[in-house]
Amino acid sequence: MAGVALAGLLGFTAACGPDAAGPGGAARAVNATGGPNRPSPVAATSPVAPTSTAPAPPITLAFAGDIHFEGAPGQRLAADPSTAVGPMSGVLSGADLAMANLETAITTRGTPQAKAYTFRAPPTAFAALRSAGIDVVTMANNHGLDFGRQGLTDTLSAIRTTRFPVVGIGADEAVAYAPRVFTVRGQRIAVLGATQVLDDQLVASWTAGPKQAGLASAKRVDRLVEAVRAARQRADTVVIYLHWGMERNQCPIADQRALVPRLQAAGADIIVGSHAHVELGAGWTAGGRAFVDYGLGNFVFYASGSGPVTSTGVLLLTVRGRRTVGARWVPARIVDGAPQPLSGADATAADSTWNGQRGCTGLAGTPA
Repeated sequence: MAGVALAGLLGFTAACGPDAAGPGGAARAVNATGGPNRPSPVAATSPVAPTSTAPAPPITLAFAGDIHFEGAPGQRLAADPSTAVGPMSGVLSGADLAMANLETAITTRGTPQAKAYTFRAPPTAFAALRSAGIDVVTMANNHGLDFGRQGLTDTLSAIRTTRFPVVGIGADEAVAYAPRVFTVRGQRIAVLGATQVLDDQLVASWTAGPKQAGLASAKRVDRLVEAVRAARQRADTVVIYLHWGMERNQCPIADQRALVPRLQAAGADIIVGSHAHVELGAGWTAGGRAFVDYGLGNFVFYASGSGPVTSTGVLLLTVRGRRTVGARWVPARIVDGAPQPLSGADATAADSTWNGQRGCTGLAGTPA
């Protein structure tokens, strides 16, 4: 894929031929539609459920973890947005659709909130994401409003100006909980974002409401379930990217485990997420009905050293309609703020570690 060697299997070799993930493939030409009040760069896809019984063509989805542009990543962004994400861009660009978590406010103004860490980046961050082959990001996380209402206003303005596809944030809850719908070779993929992680003192002011701009909160489980059910009606594949888990904890916590069956019952086919700053296990739920990745780890981040916080990669899923038929992990290590692909013995060791993390998830390593 895009000239990058892939390492590691998740119990299954994905059938990823040129049609599934060739360089410059369908991801660069997908049709995308937004929710209410969100600009649509191309004609809207139909909300009518498919009637054809023909097998869905295989497509490849790529998922990466947390991205911000503080410290070393910020220096890379200032030097050249087109190369800021680094060499793993080849893996992302080779997929039909690539997604990540953008964990920062997009602003140069505002007042930092009363919290331990605050992140912000200029609008060129969206140029960096585009150059890396990322097609959509979620901004539903515990840093999306780090610079208050002014920072949120600037973020929403940057989204409108750059027309970059974003989920999980919006001018009101209708927009924040709405999916982006992408069409790839006739297959409609609905993508949503939400966060389980919000500082207690900021939950009310950060959560989007009927008349309040903000984030899609996964703490409002019924509202999130409603959003997934609605997305199910207009898509062949439903993906939700969550900000969840406990920092440095490499096993899913109770809140994560409790949310998965609710979202699966509502119609989610793929549930992935990040926040813990380390990788967590991934696999199929009972019966192979949904694919879950409890933690994608950091991706473009100011982490350093050789510990778990710099262990990263890209998750590649091969999907046919509602079924995830294959999964592959492409391991990397964060160096100077950017993920660098691993090879040889390093890749084999990283893959073994990643597969071993499934042991505490209750997930299966192969589809049913």
